[in-house]
Amino acid sequence: MRISKAITGAVAALGLVTGAVSAADLKLADFQPPSHFVVDAAYTPFAEKVAAETNGEVTVSVFMGGELGPGPREQYSRAVDGVTDIAFGLPGYTASTFPQTLLTELPGVISAETGTASILANIDMLSDEYKRVVLLGLWNNAPNVIFTANKPIRAMEDLKGLKIRVPSRNAGLVVEAWGASPVSMPAPEIYNAMQTGVIDGAMTDATTLGAFKLAEVTNYITVGMETTISSFFLIMNRDSFNDLSEEHQKVVLEAGREAAVNGNAAWLGIADKALSGFAATEGKEVITLSDDEAAKFNAASAPVVGTVVAEAEAQGIAAQAFVDALKSK
Repeated sequence: MRISKAITGAVAALGLVTGAVSAADLKLADFQPPSHFVVDAAYTPFAEKVAAETNGEVTVSVFMGGELGPGPREQYSRAVDGVTDIAFGLPGYTASTFPQTLLTELPGVISAETGTASILANIDMLSDEYKRVVLLGLWNNAPNVIFTANKPIRAMEDLKGLKIRVPSRNAGLVVEAWGASPVSMPAPEIYNAMQTGVIDGAMTDATTLGAFKLAEVTNYITVGMETTISSFFLIMNRDSFNDLSEEHQKVVLEAGREAAVNGNAAWLGIADKALSGFAATEGKEVITLSDDEAAKFNAASAPVVGTVVAEAEAQGIAAQAFVDALKSK
């Protein structure tokens, strides 16, 4: 039985190592590096809860760094096809599959602090998008801000003509409204692309300064505007889920919801510390937009929200009702 070294010690006492009797050993796949904070913040508590509340009959093995297959965009397919039992991923990497989920990332729809609670409270409204898998958890990251390698962004005009990495189509529409050229790219590819000049910067959250070592290739970070907030999912193969007893299914679902809450708290806390550390580093600068400049950014991106909601409504999605429900929590 395989478990990443990062969590072996933490869960050994609960029977999550070789020699334990297990009715099901669930594989959890994540493309992020083995050192990523999500292991201790979300996956270890998830595995501990599942093992403890099933008396060791269901265990969890974590495979980080794309060990079950390369390519962050393929995470959803891996869960659907049973390559893994559970997968972590970003809905934005396969945007056409998750148009309703991705309404959560639009500026002003959720806040970083209360977004996950709002999403979980309304998660049943997303059931149509996850028919091929079981949605265990869904949570938001810290706000996506603008990283640049060489050019400081102090005004919206400074973005004109720059190639900026974006995590999703909707984020691309926002960046385009600000005057830059969006480039779709998974987080693990940003470092090399910024280092080699393939892109001028990236829209991402501050945890990537450490998790993906982007502090090494970033000199400026611009904050202060209303921006996108990405979401992450934890999904499970339907056959793997249905093979569990009803009691064990309940445990896994509850553990998934807790992982979402833990994941959100970790992302926010680590993003805040990472941004402070970056600002305190010689040669690095965090630029907070003036109120007037922030207003320009916000005015430019505001129409994007209406456009995306209208497009979703045209597809038969109750987009406005979902957005209203999220805002009411």
